Amino acid sequence: MRATPDPAVPGSHHERLSVPLRWWVQGTMLVATFWLAFVVATPALVAWSASAFLLLVMVGLFLGYGSPRVDVEDGWLRAGRARIAGEFLGGAEPLDVAETRRVAGPGADVRAFLLLRPYLKRSVRVTVRDERDPTPYWLVSSRDPEHLAAAIRVISGSEAPR
Repeated sequence: MRATPDPAVPGSHHERLSVPLRWWVQGTMLVATFWLAFVVATPALVAWSASAFLLLVMVGLFLGYGSPRVDVEDGWLRAGRARIAGEFLGGAEPLDVAETRRVAGPGADVRAFLLLRPYLKRSVRVTVRDERDPTPYWLVSSRDPEHLAAAIRVISGSEAPR
């Protein structure tokens, strides 16, 4: 599911971090390769059963890995299973590919909350301003980091709604 910006609702953002189509194509080709290997080496029933099982495993893995949602709604930021109220958020900064790589790699803070996907190269860094929370920031992958950051700024009060 793509990011669905709604200009009529400031401070709103919804997206699912689903795996890209090319992963589905490559996974299907891998299962087909296994099927070909099985069909020449085993009885047809075994080949089809093993291939069906591998296909189900692939679908389950891709759906599970691509299931996290990133939502900004009703004053809350939800990223996967985690959520935080907008009142505890500071600034939100959209990051390009190089900056995302730096912040997620050598420049990372071990206390940070990360929701990253390797197929999404850009992200948003969200500062946490709750003194009781040891997490300094959230780093969240997004297909539309500019819109996500703008929505977070609205719910955190660091930017007025348009």
